[in-house]
Order: sequence, then C-alpha cells, then structure tokens
Amino acid sequence: MTAEALRSDFAPADGRYLPIAAHGLIGDLRSAALVGTNGTIDWYCSGRFDAPSIFASILDAERGGSFELAADVPARTKQFYFPDTNVLITRFFAEDGMGEVQDFMPVVDESHEADRHRLIRRVVCVRGVLPFRMRVAPRFDYGTVPHTVHMNGMQALFATPAQTIALTCSVPLENDGRDVWAQFKLSEGEAAVFALDQVGDGVGPRGCPLTEAEDQFEKTVRYWRHWLSQSKYRGRWREMVHRSALTLKLLTYAPTGAIIAAPTTSLPERIGGERNWDYRYVWIRDAAFCVYALLRLGFTDEAESFMNFLSDRVCMGGPRCSAGPLQIMYGIDGRSELPERELEHLEGYSGSAPVRVGNNAVHQLQLDIYGELIDSLYLYDKWGKPISSAHWDTVCELVDWVCDNWDQPDEGIWETRGGRKNFLYSRVMCWVAIERGIRMANHRGLPANRERWYGARDDLYRRIMRNGWSEARGAFTQSEGEDVLDASVLMMPLSKFISPTDPKWLSTLDALGKDLVSDSLVYRYDPLASPDGVPGDEGTFSICSFWYVEALTRAGRKDEARLAFEKMITYGNHLGLYAEEIDRAGEQRGNFPQAFTHLALISAAFNLDRALG
Repeated sequence: MTAEALRSDFAPADGRYLPIAAHGLIGDLRSAALVGTNGTIDWYCSGRFDAPSIFASILDAERGGSFELAADVPARTKQFYFPDTNVLITRFFAEDGMGEVQDFMPVVDESHEADRHRLIRRVVCVRGVLPFRMRVAPRFDYGTVPHTVHMNGMQALFATPAQTIALTCSVPLENDGRDVWAQFKLSEGEAAVFALDQVGDGVGPRGCPLTEAEDQFEKTVRYWRHWLSQSKYRGRWREMVHRSALTLKLLTYAPTGAIIAAPTTSLPERIGGERNWDYRYVWIRDAAFCVYALLRLGFTDEAESFMNFLSDRVCMGGPRCSAGPLQIMYGIDGRSELPERELEHLEGYSGSAPVRVGNNAVHQLQLDIYGELIDSLYLYDKWGKPISSAHWDTVCELVDWVCDNWDQPDEGIWETRGGRKNFLYSRVMCWVAIERGIRMANHRGLPANRERWYGARDDLYRRIMRNGWSEARGAFTQSEGEDVLDASVLMMPLSKFISPTDPKWLSTLDALGKDLVSDSLVYRYDPLASPDGVPGDEGTFSICSFWYVEALTRAGRKDEARLAFEKMITYGNHLGLYAEEIDRAGEQRGNFPQAFTHLALISAAFNLDRALG
C-alpha cells in the first residue's frame, strides 16, 4: 500500500511516518495501542504499558513492526470514536465502496482471563464492494528478538522464547515465516475479524468468530458508556472534557491504580532533537493532577485507587529515600528503579534519535510533588471520602518532612538536567503541602503539629514574596534572585497562594503574556536564558497554555480566556487528543497523548464554564 494510494486529512511526516497527531488511542487499562489514520497500529506493548514493544514502527518504520489493515484501493480516510467510548473507528472512502475498521481492546474483569490482553480489529463493508489488505509484522522487544511463525488454519502463532502472541482471523492467511498477511474482499454488510491475543501462563489461543467479536464490541461499548455516565460535567465543552476524561482513564493501570504520564516513549519534542523521553511511568505530579481533574468530574474510584497505590510508596527513612519520602516517579507496579538506556538500533520518529527506555530522572529531587500530592489528598477528603487515619498519619509525616526540607535547591517541575536551583514553583508547592495539611487538620479536628506547620507556612510565604519577585521584570520569576520568566508560576493563583487579582500577580500575568505567549500558546521558559542541560529548543507546552486560560479566567479576563481556550481546541487532533507540545507550524510534538495536557484542559474548561455562567 503506497502513501499515494491511501489519502487522509493528514500528510505523512516524511513519507514514512504519519504525523504524531494522526493517531487514535485504544486500550484495556493495562496496555494501549496507537492506530494511525491509515489503519496501521504502529505502537503496541502487550500486557503492560511499559512492556517491550511488539509494534513500534512509529519509532522506526523499517525495524519497529506494525499491524496494517486498510482498503486495498485508493481511499480517503477519517477517524472517530464510537460515541462516549474508547472504541476507535477508521473509515475508508473509495470509488466503489466504503468500509470501516473498528479497533478496541476488551476491558475484562479480574476473574475472567485478565491476562489475555486481546486486541480486536473488526472490518465491515458499509456500502458497495471493497477489497482490503492486512499484514501483521511483529518485532518483539523493540525489534531485537527474532520470532517464528506457526500456522494452524486461520490462526498464526508468533513465538519467541519469552513471549507468544496469537492472531486469529476469519479469512485465509499467508506467511513467509516472519510476517503474516491476507487480501480479501467484502461486500456491503459483510465483515471480517482479526484478534490478537497474548498467550501463555495458562492462557491459550482462542478463536474469535464474528459473533464473539460482536459480543465483545457491545460489552466494551457498555463498559465505557457506564464509566462515563458518572461524569457530573454538563458545561459548554462537554465533548472535549469527556474525551479528555476517557483518555485519562485509558492511561490508568487497573491492577495497581497507577496513572501513567503517556503511553509512548521517545516521541520527539523537536524533529531531529534529543529531547526524547520515556513517559510510560507514574509521575507523582501528573497522577496527583489527574486525581484532581477526575474528582472534579465525579470519578472518585480512580482517586481512591491511586491513593492506595501511593500509600505503599511512601518511605519515611531508609536507603531508598535519600531524596525524600517519595520518588518523583515509579513503575506502574510500584518499582523504584527505572534504568534509562538508548536503543541505538532504532532510528527514532522521523529520524529523531535517541530512542530511550527507562528514565534517569527517577532519582531527582523535585520538592513540588509534595504539594501536588497533599493537595489531591485534601480534595479527595473534600469531594470523595474522608481520608483514613492511616492516610492522615502519612500526611503528617510528609508535611513534617516538607517543613524540614523546603529550603533546598532541586531539579524542579521541568526536570532540568543542568543542576539544582531554588525554583519558585517548588517553593510555592511546598507552601501548598503545608497549607493543605493545616486545612485538613482544622476541618476534621485531626491531630497535627500546628504551631510548627503555621510557622513554616508563614516563613515560606514571606520567602517567596521577598525572593521570588523581580522588580526589574515586574513579575514572579523562575528561581530566586533571577529575572527569568517561567510559565510554572501560572500555578500561583490556581493553587490559591496569591489572589488572582493581586497587583503583583496581574503584573506577572502581563509579563508572561508578553514574553512566553504566542497566539494563546505558552512556552515553559527560554532555554537560552535558563539552560536546562539538554541541547536544542522545544515547542510550546500545552499544559501551560491551559494554565494560562485558567489564570486569565480567575483574573476576571473572561473574554481573553475564552478566546485562548477556543484557540487551544483547534490545536487538538481530529479526535480531541493532545501531545505534550505544539511546534511553530502547529504540529503536535512529544509523547502522545499526554495526561498532563488533558487534565489541564478539564480544569480550564470547568473553571471557565463556571465563570461564564
């Protein structure tokens, strides 16, 4: 299938790679797959988000592996989600007919083959007659482990010493000992099914006839619609907010309650650049913000599951905790070691090497995570369920630790690799940690070291107001004693540290708008003015753009906020999904989709809608 034969609303990035935004996401709360608008699954890690890939052609078109399924004639394509679900539909419009591929991963309960990890692709001819072509070309362990193919009728087993996947379908297959393919024609009303299963450890190959695929389709649709029905949001941007909520749910690892930052690794922040990171882990910051966003919408179960995940992670003392009671991130199973390495055999998306797995930022000191975590506990206690006595003991230990340790430099929210600084955002979030602890203690009448907490909170406030303010810039700055602006300070009024109409804050908002905002898009900071230890530049940071909307809203500049929000919506992809950044040409960059961006969209929409009345 040539690029010319399959047309869509997206042009290939370089002839071999679709744009990052030209994808939809499916998943089963354990792993996820990216499906391109051309019908190709070019990213999939079976069983776990952080497992080695089976399909990774998004990181190397030749060596990564893929699962192609498309019309075998020239066709236009469009994608959409089956309403209120994470079932993805890719439609093919050809001269003699129209068809669609329905992609989904059944969500199973713990008691019924929870280790099967099934991916189903159902092809339906909607009108006329349409030929299709399918090819499954797995490349195990990021393309490093060879495999064998064993055929059994219309079933193929792809096997390595460590892993076996089974392809079951309703059409005849051909193979060359490595890949499997099929060509078939469907008439109006006819369908074909392809099911990919992870087998082994007591889970054997299983057929997937058309009736079973239909049944699993209906059950999966019911699951997602039932889950979404819990949402309390009825505002102006319901479709965008609900798509973001469904995306955040897709990024949840059900066995532990962990919430990952993104389902991909090494999608570049700039084509040809080195800012390529593995985001398939649990950042305390990202997950805590996710809890806030989901609580706002009424999803309390996810918040409770994440709190349980965290309760096992807190370490007061001991050799693992030299940087504090919490690491900044963990594996989805709670593991603390995430060694970073480069996969030199993969060329990277559009030639953007290196491709990394693991993340060396795991042992950085980022003091802000305590504020984000305790704020989410405070909100859970307020909007969800009262926190347990055990959780309160943990809060007290964390707040006491913050009181002892807030006055030290750290790597900050942006995980700079250029050395520690006295970042203002870290100071603000330490203030939040103590202040929210005080609120919970007073609201519930809980025991606390109040005198110490009050003193540390007040000292922090005076330190920030004295050392974080630059008279020269007329703004709060990135770090103490410097004049560099940083979009993270947009969280100051959002976290209730400062009034959103305080003259100093309004001056800061204007300075940020002048120096870091471009057509509603917000840069994190200027890396030339504040080197971060990584070469190259980057695009605007989408979470900051939504923070800007919310800051404008709270400052009473509602018309500006609404225009900025509507502009940001135009930068989402055709499904309403967002990567981490947006480049100068308006293309999405970085890992995709990004939880950080979607949770900020929810918060901005919620608060702007309420302000507009």
